[in-house]
Amino acid sequence: MSFALVDDPTDLPLLQRALASEPWLALDCEAAGFHRYSDRLCLLQISTSGATHIVDPLAFDPGDTLRGPLEDPAIEVLMHGADYDLRLLDRDLSVRLRGLFDTQVAAALLGERSLGLAALLELHLGVKLSKKFQRSDWARRPLPEDMLEYAASDTIHLRELADLLRARLDQAGRMTWVLDECRFLEEARWEGDPGDDLEDPVTRVRGARDLTPREVALLREALIWRDKIARARDKAPFRVAGDQALLEVVVRRPGTPDQLAEVRGFNRALASQEGQDLLERMARVALLPDGYIVPYPRRTGTGTGRPAPDTEERALRLKEARNRRADDLGIDRGTLLSNAVLFEIARLEPRSPDELDMVPGLRHWQAEVLGETLLATLNKRKVVAR
Repeated sequence: MSFALVDDPTDLPLLQRALASEPWLALDCEAAGFHRYSDRLCLLQISTSGATHIVDPLAFDPGDTLRGPLEDPAIEVLMHGADYDLRLLDRDLSVRLRGLFDTQVAAALLGERSLGLAALLELHLGVKLSKKFQRSDWARRPLPEDMLEYAASDTIHLRELADLLRARLDQAGRMTWVLDECRFLEEARWEGDPGDDLEDPVTRVRGARDLTPREVALLREALIWRDKIARARDKAPFRVAGDQALLEVVVRRPGTPDQLAEVRGFNRALASQEGQDLLERMARVALLPDGYIVPYPRRTGTGTGRPAPDTEERALRLKEARNRRADDLGIDRGTLLSNAVLFEIARLEPRSPDELDMVPGLRHWQAEVLGETLLATLNKRKVVAR
């Protein structure tokens, strides 16, 4: 497989010239969140009609070079499952992409059962992609040749797949649906890491709700300890110690690093090197007076309670109408319209197309396809078949 590795800033003028006259390009990104503490952008694969370029954003910042072609709405950018990649491009390169055509969105709106790139390429083009490096550490350097070849394979077939899907969309009259979704995706922006908010970390641990208040406080301290180590070592927190291992530490309360190492799922080297710090932290929490213990957070009444019975009843009727229409169209029900937007419609009770268009989260194509049915359902009248 032929590709050009762009890992030196002196190569950027050549890349810029290569992309300058292209009417389209295929793009994919690789990140390192499965292995590293920070889910940084580690690789960009760019295929055109004539070549494939693999750009290393860890070696230099290619933002200025890529911003022109990627932000030009006249240049079509083919991607598959673009949502998270668009957020990474925004955060790491300050690129706000335009001209998107997402082949995963296209497949979903055509009613494809399997939406993964590998499945679609094998089904429609007879191309089998390797899964060897699906969970590899893309932040390692240097990257071996076979990993680079694997990365390049994600974009070299996107043009052919996009053309095939586009022909089917035109035939089905659904091209505007896809373009509407793609324009919506283009507005995706990085909104911060999950851990950057004020959410109590214990709420992300399965089983923490069943702990006593003091055990919750111990778990919270253990999570802070793990996060400190993960950040220092640039490792994903679960690769330092799993949630369930920390949960067992809290319940069993080992007293020495050797006892800590006996906990199922707890790394022996970690227990030896960092375990004493964890034990001392937990010992301090164990001595706190009850009044200083923060229990598992309770839900507040704001926005978390069940909706009113009449809203639930309307939502149920809307869901049934949505389901029938989705089945008729042969697409996934959530793809046609999410339950969250359905509940918002049930809550707001729009009475006209103009009011329906103002419902947050509702796309224009969804209003066209489903709007009359939704309004009729709210008004309890029948829709005349067309």
